[in-house]
Amino acid sequence: MQQTTNQKTPQLKFMAILAIAVSVTLVFTITPWNLIPTSVTENVTVIAITDYGCVGESVIGHSVVVPNCNAKVGDLVSATFNISAMEINGYYDRIGDKLEMINP
Repeated sequence: MQQTTNQKTPQLKFMAILAIAVSVTLVFTITPWNLIPTSVTENVTVIAITDYGCVGESVIGHSVVVPNCNAKVGDLVSATFNISAMEINGYYDRIGDKLEMINP
């Protein structure tokens, strides 16, 4: 007498492998560590004086409010602020370079 066995496809294993592959692909394409805020301390140029303190502009173009500031417009003041990591590590520049290669 012959026994016939019906083998089911290993659906659970296939779904797990597919989920891992999608996760790895997303990590390398979206790069979530570029979205994490990074604390930056630099000297900013004071561009305005307000009731809340001095408004300064950083070297990378961010406006920063420095509380309890006694500086005058044009002075340099040390400021600490948070920006996303991709603005520091050149991620935007690399994306822009790739887009220029595709769309001349």
